[in-house]
Amino acid sequence: MAWRYALLITPVAADDPATDFAGTFTDIDPAAPALPVGELSAQRGDGVFESIGVVDGHPQEVEAHLQRLAHSARLADLPEPHAAQWRQAVARAAGHCGEGEAVIKLILSRGVEHGPAPTAWVTVADASDFAASRTDGIRVATLDRGYALDVPARAPWLLLGAKTLSYAVNMAAIREAKRRGADDAVFVSSDGFVLEAPTASLVLRRGDTFVTPAPAVGILHGTTQLSLFAHLEAQGHRTAYETIPVADLATADAAWLVSSVRLAAPIVAVDGDALPLDAELTASLNDYLLSPRD
Repeated sequence: MAWRYALLITPVAADDPATDFAGTFTDIDPAAPALPVGELSAQRGDGVFESIGVVDGHPQEVEAHLQRLAHSARLADLPEPHAAQWRQAVARAAGHCGEGEAVIKLILSRGVEHGPAPTAWVTVADASDFAASRTDGIRVATLDRGYALDVPARAPWLLLGAKTLSYAVNMAAIREAKRRGADDAVFVSSDGFVLEAPTASLVLRRGDTFVTPAPAVGILHGTTQLSLFAHLEAQGHRTAYETIPVADLATADAAWLVSSVRLAAPIVAVDGDALPLDAELTASLNDYLLSPRD
């Protein structure tokens, strides 16, 4: 990954009345050391983040990402981010993106252990080339996430539904999926229901209805999925949030993993069983997702 730009943010209180936050930003060399060894983001993954897709210098769905960053911060008992400060940081970062696809990452950490304040920073990097995934599709393996649908309500301290920096399990799941001959994973609950992918939301098509697992069961509510559903509804399609049995995944008319940077990747196989690829619809979805979206 080619890093283009990075800046450190001195976080301000969410109710700070200031309107210009330029003085709270410090440009840094993205290839140079920047964080102390006591930083809890590195030591414990104790923080939250967002990844914003950028197309030709335009950051996509900024407000939705800022709202989700704030939601994750609340779940993790972190100070609420000042929306205007982070909005200005995103705009500053976008100026370093240029043409093509890039990704702006927002990170809010608990900071240095026993320190007085959180640590925050923003990075810009080139996006990976996902052309093949968007056109040829991906194979997925279903993996047990190890909890039932009711666990998020019973154990909120598990931070299910927050986008935390603790991604070791997510990355381990992708490695396991590849060991099984797949490209990515789809998590399922221990009581047999579909959840989400390690870095993406799941969308199924049944006839003219597009369905995604209900986010109330500890699923990270995807910004791309929300935007895509609004687009589909405007096109006259029906959308729904449902509790989806695992068996329904293999019998869908089509399915996709959708995320801010990879966009819509059609699923062509589930645990080795083929799934139909709707190339025309997929191209249409990605045309929309590559268009400027606020």
